Amino acid sequence: MGLLQCLTAAFLLLLLLGLSTGQWVVTVQKGPLYRTEGSHVTLWCKVSGYQGPSEQNFQWSIYLPSAPEREVQIVSTVDPSFPYAIYTQRVRSRGIYVERVQGDAVLLHITELQDRDAGEYECHTPNTDERYFGSYSAKTNLSVIADTLSTSMAPQVLTRAEGDAVELTCEVSKSTAQHTHLSVGWYRLQGAGEHRAEEVLTLSKDFVLRPGPSYAQRFLAGDVRLNKVGNTTYTLSIGGVQPPDQGQLYCEAAEWIEDPDETWKDISRKQTGRTSLVVMSQDRGLSVDIAAVESSLSEGDTLQLRCMVGAQKSSSRHFQVLWLLNSMEMVRVDPHGVLILEEEYEERAKLGQLRAFKQSNTAYVLTICEVGLKDNGTYRCSVSEVTRAQMCHGLWQSRLRLSVSSSTPQVTAGDAVILLCEVRGAASPVSVEWWHLPPQHPGPHVLVAAMEQDGTLSLGSTYRDDGTRGSLRLEKMSPSAFTLVIPNTLDESDGGQYGCKATEWSRGQRWTEEGETTVTVRSMGLGLHATLRSRIATVRYEQSFELVCQVSASYTLERVPMSVTWLFQPSPATSHHQELVRLFPNGTVAWGAAQPRFQGKAQLVKAATSFRLRIPGATAADEGMYQCELEVWRRNTPPLGQPAATARSNAVGIKVVLPESKLQVPTRESSVEVAAGADAAVECRFLFAQNDSQFAVTWYLLPHPEDATPLQIVRADYSGILEYGAVFSSPAQKSRFLNQRLSRNVFRLRILSANPRDQGRYYCVVEEWLWLSKSWYKLGESTSGGTTLQFKLPERELHLEKANHSILAREGEEVTLHCQLQEALAPAARLSATWFWERDSNRAKPLLTLHHDGAIEYPQESLAGRLHLRRHTAGDFSLTLRRVEEGDAGLYHCQVQEWQQQSEGKDWALRAFARSGYTQLATTPPESTVVSKICSSPPLLNFILYLPLVLILLLALAAFCWYFRFGRNKKGSITEDQLMELQGPGGVKKT
Repeated sequence: MGLLQCLTAAFLLLLLLGLSTGQWVVTVQKGPLYRTEGSHVTLWCKVSGYQGPSEQNFQWSIYLPSAPEREVQIVSTVDPSFPYAIYTQRVRSRGIYVERVQGDAVLLHITELQDRDAGEYECHTPNTDERYFGSYSAKTNLSVIADTLSTSMAPQVLTRAEGDAVELTCEVSKSTAQHTHLSVGWYRLQGAGEHRAEEVLTLSKDFVLRPGPSYAQRFLAGDVRLNKVGNTTYTLSIGGVQPPDQGQLYCEAAEWIEDPDETWKDISRKQTGRTSLVVMSQDRGLSVDIAAVESSLSEGDTLQLRCMVGAQKSSSRHFQVLWLLNSMEMVRVDPHGVLILEEEYEERAKLGQLRAFKQSNTAYVLTICEVGLKDNGTYRCSVSEVTRAQMCHGLWQSRLRLSVSSSTPQVTAGDAVILLCEVRGAASPVSVEWWHLPPQHPGPHVLVAAMEQDGTLSLGSTYRDDGTRGSLRLEKMSPSAFTLVIPNTLDESDGGQYGCKATEWSRGQRWTEEGETTVTVRSMGLGLHATLRSRIATVRYEQSFELVCQVSASYTLERVPMSVTWLFQPSPATSHHQELVRLFPNGTVAWGAAQPRFQGKAQLVKAATSFRLRIPGATAADEGMYQCELEVWRRNTPPLGQPAATARSNAVGIKVVLPESKLQVPTRESSVEVAAGADAAVECRFLFAQNDSQFAVTWYLLPHPEDATPLQIVRADYSGILEYGAVFSSPAQKSRFLNQRLSRNVFRLRILSANPRDQGRYYCVVEEWLWLSKSWYKLGESTSGGTTLQFKLPERELHLEKANHSILAREGEEVTLHCQLQEALAPAARLSATWFWERDSNRAKPLLTLHHDGAIEYPQESLAGRLHLRRHTAGDFSLTLRRVEEGDAGLYHCQVQEWQQQSEGKDWALRAFARSGYTQLATTPPESTVVSKICSSPPLLNFILYLPLVLILLLALAAFCWYFRFGRNKKGSITEDQLMELQGPGGVKKT
């Protein structure tokens, strides 16, 4: 059979063996998942790649955190007896059940999640195909967390006239440790028995406002709004209610968490109690129409105005009419037709120049004779309905007027607010109430303070605290002037609208007037800045430097309590700044524990609006980034607790220049030739260093010129402590490689009993260290030139087997690599041997060395348990590799050396040397794995996954075919020409 036919047949055989069907795969919802206790939880699971029936079966189990290796069965779609006892009752009562979404996909439902349900869930699908191939289960983690979501709204019954405004407030809070979002919505039920709620307005988890279909237009017009006040308060505002708004209103909040598959899941929902809203129709509303007999008059003419009132059942209703000129009251007509004139019109009425009368219950007339320029303007009539009770008690008129002002319209937090309410026209004592409405926080007015007619004073609940605002004062400065003083404002929330409401009682009736004024409270953080600067950024060792922290604000900083904290981040940078020192407003100084050297060294200076930090005698430890952090407190309170505002400055870097290193190490290359077994030495000299410096030296070996990474042999630090590199850390290596200090500036590396494995390029790295301010600092380092160590190999070569071999071994088996000396050993001679391994054309690595004294060394300690040197004769150095692994594949060869002692007590000398041929070791998976993968994997997947195995088998077949076609000589062995054809440049062809 030719080579081409042999390769083709083998390739077709492998392809035919690889034909198979798809792979069974079970997929479960990706975890970890976080769900709240008591919630309804679903987990999905699906299967693909099956060849059996379209409807597959599913079984769910759990691995509890207390026993992560133990499977606890929960529920099955095929086996009613599948659940363990702890789940049987919940499965029977449908507390836990499986919903089939389709034939190959299901949902696991847990209707009321319990704390004990946390764990790792496994979804398993029994095999329905003729063979097993793929994965039949998948797992996901479920964590049960506490449900911290809470909602509240005081239940109430509200009655509003059509067109009135309504505000409802809902409190929503959560304290979940995981990152979650909230959505808050308002809903309306038409009646008490209605189950389908209509959405009014919702703030989604993505912070987007979404109105319900019936409220979309009113939302766009601004009549329906949802505002968030503070962290937990949500307010629904309906500008003008309409009859369809009537019903049961409630608030619903949901907490959402993002799952690993980047979808959001609501893990908790809570509803508040319901508020009943009753909207009264405006059927009893009034309509007013005003008309003039003539619209254009000359001076001296008569003006006559008629006011018509439109109302249902007007004959049984009573009205009061006000006539106004340019919004100022002229005359009032009560339900009995009695005139009540303003003072400036009383004289004209006495002269008959002004008349007002009630023509009917719906018609009212105003006449002004001999009009003049003072009568120019806009006339208006205002109509109000009077109840029968008011008719019985009479319509005594009040002339109550008030004005509200503030002598402190703009203040900074901590300053006092002074408000004045002046009441005019009161015929009897009045009571006064002050209220407050914070800025940008729509909602009900908050009572600040009230004074009754008899002078009794009371404070609102918000202002009855521990006195953080100071002692509020509401004083009656005169019969008509009331002053409110808030000594200490807290923050911007103390600004906004302040209103005064004055009330007068007389004849069993009450009259009220209100006024308001605006106060702006600026935050102490407004415009607060801290700027750090230094005259020099680079200082010499032991030179002093100073940092200046300049403070500015949009308000006067005089008398404002301030503290400053100096922060330091050493170089190289650490994760956070360390506190050096803190200067309090009262002058107290607190030093940080992280950098104790600054205490007693750093100097602090405080000016009006600046702070200075002076560091004398800079050291290397002072190099890094500096910052200052400012804290301010309100003026009228002691600096206790949290500050009113803080500001952190920019960072300023300080670099400390250490004394310059003058270390010099010669870089001249050299070489040393030694005989195997003799001692070798390499020297390291340096010049021009500081007088009080100490030195560390590190020796390195570069075994081959092409190696990029040198091997560290040994390092001697400035105190003489030795640290060996990983390759030279064995006791045998430590005893052979010695670091010696011959003088202050000369080090020597001595290699005892050098052998060919030690050859290569040796060099040293010298470091100069100096004691500076209680610490050692590295001033510099220098690298020497290399010294190449070469060996005189003996002229005589031992006779070792030179043939190259290939071995194919299964993983887990034991394989023996042969190394046989083919000559007799001299009586006084001793042998040493080393096995080497290389892979992918890398440098050969020693695996095991048998020294001529019988000692065995394992350079790679991890392989010591699997390497065994079996010696049936003195010249046999065969190596057995136990439990072959995939990573053992590669090229192996051995080197054997003959040693002889010159005379009694003398050193042993190398007399002969030889290297064996190469053995190529290839590995394959265990037999069961190979058969399963070849028979079950899809053709293309098999070809990709097992391409290395295919190539090895093909090359083995190629070598076999070549041997029988060309390579057999008379003795049945491979000829030298054929061996050279198979061999590569290194002695064997790499495959």
